[in-house]
Amino acid sequence: MFGVPIGELALIAGAIVAGGVIAGLLAGVFGVGGGVIAVPVLYEVFRIMDVPDAVHMQLCIGTSLAIMAPTNIRSYLTHRKTGAVLTDVVRQWTPAVVVGIAMGSLIATVAPSPVFKIAFVVIAAIIAGKLLFAQERWQLGDDLPKSPFARLYGLAVGLMASLTGVSGGSLCTMVLTLYGKPIHQAVATSAGIVVPITLAGTVGYVLAGLPHQAQLPPLSIGFVSLIGFALMAPVSSLAAPYGAKLAHAISKRTLEIAFGLFLLTASLRFLVSLIW
Repeated sequence: MFGVPIGELALIAGAIVAGGVIAGLLAGVFGVGGGVIAVPVLYEVFRIMDVPDAVHMQLCIGTSLAIMAPTNIRSYLTHRKTGAVLTDVVRQWTPAVVVGIAMGSLIATVAPSPVFKIAFVVIAAIIAGKLLFAQERWQLGDDLPKSPFARLYGLAVGLMASLTGVSGGSLCTMVLTLYGKPIHQAVATSAGIVVPITLAGTVGYVLAGLPHQAQLPPLSIGFVSLIGFALMAPVSSLAAPYGAKLAHAISKRTLEIAFGLFLLTASLRFLVSLIW
């Protein structure tokens, strides 16, 4: 199905670079890790490439996790220097996160593409709802549960990240703030939890995609597009500061509403693709 003529590869590369600029700008404006933005952008890029629907969404998710890995490692190291990372939470959640990632990777080996679209729609809608409607006083408790069941949050975050390509930072931050953690601690701790998500998720999706290699586009290893990774990651990083400058000119509430609406739009796009 896929040829490798130079002209075609150049067109694909151009589409991914353009997608990287868009993802970087939006990530800079909205202050997120980028997965929730990269997945919809990659979805359109791989649609242009005529990637079969059976592996379309899986390729988006695996590539998104790989793109986010270097950025999230740098982010965590920066946050750790500030002392804001709740290391006990990172240690408690990480094993469960890896188990959740492994479960999602196994599902990716056999599940049809609509499963991942539905997962993205649900998670994006939850985050959008929190952004659009939640109030500061909304809390589940004054502190995280001390029981072993608290590790289930790590399991859920790892599984959802693996099924959607969202790094989990938005989900972790949401849970931590609902348990009374200050936003700076929540963001810094989420950065630490996201590192194993992106690393284990990338490895998991490479392995999950190997049996489907014949259906994947050129220069893919499993469900990770090397072209997407090599071109989108650096371009997104370069574009993000320009989006961040724009963000400083906009109020926090305006940004929350704008990002919530973006997520709802992306969710609607995937819902439409499930029908047509």
